[in-house]
Amino acid sequence: MKIPGNVLDFLRKGKQFFIATHISPDGDALGSSIALSLALESLGKETIIYDKDPVPEFYRFLPGHERFTQSISNLKFEISNLILLDCNELERTGIEKIEFVSSAVIDHHETKKEFGDIKWIEPQAAATGLMLFYVIRELGVKITKEIAINLYAAIAIDTGTFRYSNTTPEVLRVAAELIEAGADPSYIAESLYEAWSESRFRLLLKVLNTLEINNGIAITLVTLDMFKETGALVEDTENFVGFPRLLKSVRISALFREVENNYYKISLRSRGRGMNVAKIAAEFGGGGHRNAAGYRVRADFKTAKETLLKKLNTLPR
Repeated sequence: MKIPGNVLDFLRKGKQFFIATHISPDGDALGSSIALSLALESLGKETIIYDKDPVPEFYRFLPGHERFTQSISNLKFEISNLILLDCNELERTGIEKIEFVSSAVIDHHETKKEFGDIKWIEPQAAATGLMLFYVIRELGVKITKEIAINLYAAIAIDTGTFRYSNTTPEVLRVAAELIEAGADPSYIAESLYEAWSESRFRLLLKVLNTLEINNGIAITLVTLDMFKETGALVEDTENFVGFPRLLKSVRISALFREVENNYYKISLRSRGRGMNVAKIAAEFGGGGHRNAAGYRVRADFKTAKETLLKKLNTLPR
């Protein structure tokens, strides 16, 4: 993987970096941010990692997760160099006002925005963590056990633990190097998939009971009342959208999560090269990857669902 020279120059010359990633962070966003922070600080630089939302409990096995801050007030240094990871627009971070001198974007999403003085966006890369592996190595930083765990988790999440079509020989070679550096695949997989809270499990049961399938398109719903009834958190819904894809008949899965009355966040997952849900999400102001995307909409559930179904049914099978 070829890294643009201006990205490396930016990281080598800067002394202080403010690293930010998207709201509702997943394993790729978290692992990539922590790994880059650890790598840069090993070179004697200062970093701050920001996410508007707290690190979900099931990601707190990642070494360095406590580095994240949810505030941009009273920072330990003024922001001169801003780095966006796993997203390519400032709005996705939830930061409303921020002053900086220069900015760089490192991301792998298919939908691209104009933000960033320096941009390295690789839609073909399986994960931002994969891109960061090459960056860290090119900077001459040793891949420590802590960095390896974070990068392995980042890649594992975005490849469905090496089950999705973006699992290439390159991905497996990098994963092997990270294992050799100290990442434990069994421990990471168990932490990601076998350490659920009871409230999260009970929420999943309620969500699956809303399942309806229309022409190979699975629709599920999670409401605010479900969160109240189970005591689960918003972050607990991560990966819920993937469960209907266990059914052979399902080609696209859509999860509607109620944010407030008549306001929903929709997550989309598809299988097959022809089903580019990123394009569908972009039509609604969202974005993502070919087989994993999302957007938000202000409408009642029935209207939002019918509008989406109409769009999804235009995709080739």
